[in-house]
Amino acid sequence: MASSAQSAFPSRNYGTSLGKLPERSMGPAFGSQQQRENQRLERERELLERERREKEEQNQLSEEQREEIKEAFTLFDLDKDQKIDYHELKVAMKALGFDLPKAEILSILQSHGSPSEPTNPNLPHHPRLLLPLAQFQTVMTQKILARDPRDEILRAFELFDEGGKGKINLNDLRRVARELGEGLEEEELAAMIDEFDLDGDGAINRDEFLGICLQ
Repeated sequence: MASSAQSAFPSRNYGTSLGKLPERSMGPAFGSQQQRENQRLERERELLERERREKEEQNQLSEEQREEIKEAFTLFDLDKDQKIDYHELKVAMKALGFDLPKAEILSILQSHGSPSEPTNPNLPHHPRLLLPLAQFQTVMTQKILARDPRDEILRAFELFDEGGKGKINLNDLRRVARELGEGLEEEELAAMIDEFDLDGDGAINRDEFLGICLQ
């Protein structure tokens, strides 16, 4: 008798998915690495651009002004570590004609300074913000370039004007000439007053002094 044979085991489907490994992708990890590299290159470009601008700004100062900035830093870098702290920065800037409030000086340190390093590993360290010479030169260059020349002239006027009278008289000129070691005769000093005393009051006021310096 003929009969149809049936398989003793159920059929199983061995499709192409059996043992298939997941595809490897360079996506997220590679993209993150590339992004970090782009950010690094961008930071380097920004640094080079900032250094170029700072050099151009310093070139706008006279050699005398650049030397004054360096001398002020050296003079008030009391511990000679090529860095100045808050108090040293304040007096150095004041010596250059910038008497800034505490908040502005702290802002300069926060923007351009760096934390101090511990001097004794066995003692607690309370870091202070310090300003290196290069950053001091950058800050002072920007301050000087942004300064109104009239302010500089009026500061010079105040050095002549003893007692804050608002005028420079013959006694003031005599005192300054003596302090500077200039051997000017009385007639020469009087002639200087007469030449620039436009209102005929025997003294030089602020407007007259500005006119002398700005002409």
